[in-house]
Amino acid sequence: MLNYFLKGEAGTRLRFMGMLLSAILVLLSVFTLTQKGLNFGLDFTGGYLTEFTTSQSVELKELQSFIAKNHNGEFELTAQGNSHFQLREAPSASTTANSPDWQSAVTQNDYINAQVLSSAYIGSQVGDELFDQGCLAMFAAMIVVMIYLAVRFEWRLAVGSVVALVHDLILVLGLFSLLQIEFNLTVLASLLAIIGYSLNDSIIVGDRVRELLRVQSNNVLSPATIINNAIKSTLTRTLITSGTTLATVASVWLLAGAPLQGFAIALFTGIVVGTFSSICIAATLPELLGLSAKNYEVKVDAHTQTLLDMP
Repeated sequence: MLNYFLKGEAGTRLRFMGMLLSAILVLLSVFTLTQKGLNFGLDFTGGYLTEFTTSQSVELKELQSFIAKNHNGEFELTAQGNSHFQLREAPSASTTANSPDWQSAVTQNDYINAQVLSSAYIGSQVGDELFDQGCLAMFAAMIVVMIYLAVRFEWRLAVGSVVALVHDLILVLGLFSLLQIEFNLTVLASLLAIIGYSLNDSIIVGDRVRELLRVQSNNVLSPATIINNAIKSTLTRTLITSGTTLATVASVWLLAGAPLQGFAIALFTGIVVGTFSSICIAATLPELLGLSAKNYEVKVDAHTQTLLDMP
């Protein structure tokens, strides 16, 4: 079915419509990031983290309402299981004066009967250092990717792959900003994984485009047709690879619990938009930049051409 839609002008129109949609989503993501920002977790902001269990299953909203009555600052309560909870507080929200209030309330309540498992403080200086190191790792990965693409591909295909990679990262960050999902170290690690996965998809399509352009002679087929043929020849492999990976990530999302939920959401989104961008950006942008079979013609000097023309 997809191969049918990728035939002729219909396939070209779909690719360009997808590229236009990507541009709109990128603008919306950038706007969301500038307006709402990211919801940084304690890994980056610092603060107090307390884990506790209850003697019986308690509804999250019910427990949150009970703690709010005995807590003077802002906090975030997440369920790690039916009776396992995690409470996060900003440095200014937890003090010696109010911290024992909610803890003693949940531990002394006969219905909740909580037991504190651990309580730790993460300094903001450590969070700043982790954020700087994480951003440095991402920047270094991007630089290495750009160098690799510059060596492997003709510059138009390399630019398409880099733009597709940046597109994927911006959309994932935009989603986290829009939904205010906690951005922590595991999410940052998933962004590094997305860089590798998105690059893999773009290289598969780009390699096939390059192969078809090299065997193209006399410019019988247009660049649009060649790109459509390249996408069709790699589409089955791309969908199978992405589908199996998505199934694995979805299992982590649904079964691994709250600690890995952000990681799974980021990776799931990155795989989806990465597959989309490898077709609508990495393969389409080079066409707009003038990619053609002439870019892969073997160039010979005048002396060699004279020898070739001799009978």
